[in-house]
Amino acid sequence: MTHFILRASKQILAMILVVLACTACVGYAPPLSYNPWQVVGLPTDATVSDVSFVTDDSQHGWLVGNRTTLLETFDGGKTWQPRQLALDEQEYRFTSVSFTGQEGWITGKPSILLHTTDGGKSWSRIALSSQLPGTPSTVVALGPQSAEMTTDVGAIYQTSDSGKTWKAMVQEAVGVLRNIARSPEGSYVAVSARGNFYSTWEPGQTAWVPHNRNRARRIQNMGFTQDGRLWMLSRGGQLQFSKPNQLDEWEEPQNPQYAVSVGLLDLASRTPQEIWLAGGSGNLLCSLDGGKTWQKDKAMEDVPSNLYKIVFVNPDQGFIIGQKGTLLRYTDQAQAFNEPRESQRPETFS
Repeated sequence: MTHFILRASKQILAMILVVLACTACVGYAPPLSYNPWQVVGLPTDATVSDVSFVTDDSQHGWLVGNRTTLLETFDGGKTWQPRQLALDEQEYRFTSVSFTGQEGWITGKPSILLHTTDGGKSWSRIALSSQLPGTPSTVVALGPQSAEMTTDVGAIYQTSDSGKTWKAMVQEAVGVLRNIARSPEGSYVAVSARGNFYSTWEPGQTAWVPHNRNRARRIQNMGFTQDGRLWMLSRGGQLQFSKPNQLDEWEEPQNPQYAVSVGLLDLASRTPQEIWLAGGSGNLLCSLDGGKTWQKDKAMEDVPSNLYKIVFVNPDQGFIIGQKGTLLRYTDQAQAFNEPRESQRPETFS
């Protein structure tokens, strides 16, 4: 009897070791062999929220953030200088900035909308109606005198006369939102404040279309891939892509870094095949096969910040935004491959 118990115990122990070994093999994303990101020192510890570049000058760009933060660069984002605006004594949290040519727009909270036609040399404040549903959340420059603005409750407005008048694109707001994203074609996806459902809108529709989440986990963030599909980040570091041309049909969920509980906060594509995932505690992952497999950029683990927004201005110019003045800049990938590993580790700025 004792011999039987000992043999059974050994078998159980062996099975546990096999399970643990398999978990160790597949649980962690393998390290990326290069690091194309550099930490940029900003002249502020304010948290920035968005970045945009003058579209006819890839060296000239703007960063916006809380505490009425406005920063300008003339060298492609290597260095940034603070700019002051002649506003009232109210402290604003700028939420979005967008340029087309020399014409740019900035939204913020409490409710504010700024406009420039000379690349930011001067900014004018656009009056907004006191009846505006919610406060301005995002803005996209569409062309001369034209822009599209959303609010934090899902109202969508367009102007074609530099903000003098606005046309409502939806009949009703969708409700308080966690986040909202726009595709290059003008479609939107919005996540509810509690993350329990999402809504979509396409040009020509008069109202948002609600969709139930397909898993028990609450939705953290959503957006569009370069091929027009939706991506969804859920609590616990789970990622899903929608099936082509299906807003309610989803591929099987994946955990890019299964054994790590750090949440994933944003996703962006540099190219259709190269996709980046950012998350808490400097967590940065990359897929080089369109999201099928993932590798970890371990050089960024020392960045003392949650990384919550990725913006690719174009395939050769990208930024990752974190907390309290944290900014990463995408550098030339070929140079990163040729440099020694130690030289790729970023400098940490206090």
